[in-house]
Amino acid sequence: MTLDPDIEKMLQDSIRERGVSFKQALNEAIRAGLMRGGQPRKARFVQKSFRLGTVPDFRWDKALAIADAIEDEEVTRKLALRK
Repeated sequence: MTLDPDIEKMLQDSIRERGVSFKQALNEAIRAGLMRGGQPRKARFVQKSFRLGTVPDFRWDKALAIADAIEDEEVTRKLALRK
């Protein structure tokens, strides 16, 4: 079995940098590749956000009360349609 020239160079560089044997460097490289499952690394997810502006007179501390009122109006509307 022979190695491709680029792989052999990377392995030789690893041997020189880390001071390990050829066998150890090759085994660690294969092990790392197999443990990764041969799948490419996924790009890190970055959430994009956008400014929506502000409504100066909207009371954020009353948002749940407003949502309840809207829901109550919808329930009342649906009940009125049944008559």
